[in-house]
Amino acid sequence: MKIGFIGLGTLGKEIVKKLLEGGVEVIVWNRTSQKAQEMGLPMVNSPQELIEKVDRVFVILFDSLASKEVILGEKGLIKGSLKNKTVIDMTTNHPNYVVEVAKILENKGAYYLDAPVLGSVIPARKGELTILVGGNREKFEENRFLFEKYGKNIFYVGEVGKATKLKLINNIVLAGFMEILAEALAIGELAGLEKSQIIEILSAGAGRSAILEVKKQKLLEEDFSVHFSVDLMYKDLHYVQDLIKELKGCSLVTSVIKEVYGLARKKGLGEKDFSIVYKVLQDF
Repeated sequence: MKIGFIGLGTLGKEIVKKLLEGGVEVIVWNRTSQKAQEMGLPMVNSPQELIEKVDRVFVILFDSLASKEVILGEKGLIKGSLKNKTVIDMTTNHPNYVVEVAKILENKGAYYLDAPVLGSVIPARKGELTILVGGNREKFEENRFLFEKYGKNIFYVGEVGKATKLKLINNIVLAGFMEILAEALAIGELAGLEKSQIIEILSAGAGRSAILEVKKQKLLEEDFSVHFSVDLMYKDLHYVQDLIKELKGCSLVTSVIKEVYGLARKKGLGEKDFSIVYKVLQDF
């Protein structure tokens, strides 16, 4: 089968690889053609051209502004033949945006699946991402076999918007857990303890978690090559704050956690892996 794909960033590339391994033919549009060329993928000149060649397009981009540009922009998907076609948006979006774009596409006779993923490069390489999907149930089932090529845990959560909200809620925990692990590690070292021993004890004690297991080597080796960037985390937490404000809710810690990543950005570390907050707190 043939699908379209937009977004060959760090995570997008790994998802495409799993789709290719699963026998799926992939045609892409990407802002920089070099990434497509490096992967040996056929590439079209615009999202509009892409939707003319396939009946479903996967999108995974930095934020909702980027998603809006490729879907609703001047040469976006919306300018092509959309009738009965499906847009599967894996971007971690603003919750208001996904509802808006779903309605616009529905009016064009198309379907929109709100389908963010939990996990980054390592689970993607193993085909073990968690996938949250909101939107038309029939279209979800129709595309389940594609989700299964790069995901292990796949959840249909209901109407468009719910998947994005769940992803943002998950990232409150992800960002907070990484910050507190980094803080504990920095304090432990300040107390004269060995980093490797602190991590070993945390792994056997209260810090035992998937996030510590995944980031253990990065912290030990201080290798902060990007799996999930500081910039992405900061953006996601900004969306969380918008959601909380709209719900008239409150969070006592989200703002503080967000600004730790904000401090990392101020130090020019926005493109590094978000585990680099350890170095920020170490030097604080």
